[in-house]
Amino acid sequence: MKTPAHKLVEEPEFKKLVSTRWIVSFTLLALLFLSYYGYILTVAFYPELLIRKVGSFSNVGILASALVILFSWFLTLIYVIWANRSYDKNVNSLKKRLED
Repeated sequence: MKTPAHKLVEEPEFKKLVSTRWIVSFTLLALLFLSYYGYILTVAFYPELLIRKVGSFSNVGILASALVILFSWFLTLIYVIWANRSYDKNVNSLKKRLED
């Protein structure tokens, strides 16, 4: 006799849901790593680029740092919107179907 958890794991919809979540998460993580490590590599190998003045009170390095942080928040927002609109609905429909 199979438990409800075993039934759920064997469902093709569940497998597709797990695969989709992994793809979305990995894509967003890769974008985050590219932005962060791109910034770190710029600091390491092209510091002269980051010390250029932008206006009278700032430089490119400070603006780039702020952009990396804002970009990470944006990626988090994308994940939250995707999870609320798509992922959670699919999880709830699977739960309901499993309970029936």
